Amino acid sequence: MPPTPAASMDPTAMRVARLLPVFLILGGMAANLFAPEPYMGLPLLAAAPLMGCVVMRTRTSVGVAAAACLASVAIDLWIGRPPPATLVDLGVVGLIGLIGLWVNHLMSRQRVHLTVARDIAEATQRAVLPSPPERLGSFTVAARYEPAQAEARIGGDLYAVQETPFGLRAIVGDVVGKGMGAVPAVSAVLGTFREAAESAPDLGVLAQRLDHALERDCHVGEEDAQCYTTALLVEIPPGDGTVTLLSLGHPAPFLLHAGKVTQLEPTAPDPPLGTGLPEAGQDNTSDTFPLPPDATVLMLTDGVLEARNRHGHFYDPTAMLSRRTRAQPKDLVDALVRSVSRWTDGERQDDLVVLALSRTPASRQEADQLAVRTQWTPAPPPLCAPNTSPALSPATYRNQQES
Repeated sequence: MPPTPAASMDPTAMRVARLLPVFLILGGMAANLFAPEPYMGLPLLAAAPLMGCVVMRTRTSVGVAAAACLASVAIDLWIGRPPPATLVDLGVVGLIGLIGLWVNHLMSRQRVHLTVARDIAEATQRAVLPSPPERLGSFTVAARYEPAQAEARIGGDLYAVQETPFGLRAIVGDVVGKGMGAVPAVSAVLGTFREAAESAPDLGVLAQRLDHALERDCHVGEEDAQCYTTALLVEIPPGDGTVTLLSLGHPAPFLLHAGKVTQLEPTAPDPPLGTGLPEAGQDNTSDTFPLPPDATVLMLTDGVLEARNRHGHFYDPTAMLSRRTRAQPKDLVDALVRSVSRWTDGERQDDLVVLALSRTPASRQEADQLAVRTQWTPAPPPLCAPNTSPALSPATYRNQQES
C-alpha cells in the first residue's frame, strides 16, 4: 500500500489533520440544517474529501469522499430541497472528491519515487561512507555524519579511518560542493585514501596521491569548484605516543586529555586538494604532537565551527568539550552533535562530520610502557668498556622493545 502523502508531518499534527475531514462533514451538515441561507454548508462538505485526500491513504480518502456525498444528499432530502438542487450539491461534492483522489494519486506516486531516491542515497552513503569499526587496535573509534540536505543522506563531507603498516591513519575532509553534486569528489578522495594509506611512506606523499586522484577523477576545471576539498590527514604510529597531522586548509582538530581541551593548530596549513598546484603534497609540512594515554583526538568539519545561532554567532565547542574530556568517543560525538543542533535550533546549515579517536591502553602496565616510550632518550654507554656498537634510533629501539 502506498505511504500516506503527509506521512512526514508531525504525529500530533497528523492526528488533528485526519480528524479535520470528519469535522468538515459534520459542520457542513449543521450549516445546511440551521443556517438562515441555503447552501451554507456546501463549501464545507466539498472541502472534506479534498482535505481527506491530502492527509489519508487512498482507500480512506475514497471513504471520506463517499461519506461527504451521502451527507450532502441526506441533508437535502431531509430539509426537502428540490431534486435539481440536490443533484447540483451532489455534483459539486463529487467533483471535488474526484479532484482530491487524483491529487492523492499524484502525491502517492511522488512519495514512492522519493522513497526510492532516499533508499538509493542510503545505499550510496553506506558504500562511500561506511561506518568505521568501534575498535581499531588499541583505539576506540566513533564517527557521526549529518548532511545539510537531510533527504540526500550524503553530501560534501567525508571521513575514513583504517589500520596501516604505518599505524592508524585517518582523514576528515570537506568538499566545496554540497549534496549529490559533491559525491564524485568524495568518492575519488576516499577511494584513493583507502588504497594509498597502506603504501604511502608519509602523509605528504599520501596528500600528493589524493590530489592527483581528485584532478583525474573529478575533472577539476575553471568553471567547476565542486571538487576542491579541504582535508586533515592523521597518522598515529603504533606505540609511539605521538600523533602526526597534515592540514590541507582544514580546521584544526582538538586534543582532549585530563580535563584539558587543546586545539592542535598546524604550523603552516597547505592549500586544499584539487587546487591544481604542481606536484601538490611534496612540500607539505606535517606537525607532530604528543598523544598521552587515554587522550582523544577529535576531528571535525566547518559544519561544526561555522554553525550559527539565531543571533549570527558562531558555535564554539571548547566549553562543551572541556566537560567531557573523559567521555567515551561515541558519547562525546553524540553530545557534540546535539549541542550543535541546539545552537542552531535544529537547522542544518552545512554538512557536518565528527570523528573521535581515543587511545585506551588495555592495562596500567601498557600505559606505563607507553609513557616511557614517549619520554625515551638514548642511554649513555657503559663506563667499563668503549661503545663500539652502532647507535640505535628511537624507531629501532621501539621495534626491538616490541619484539
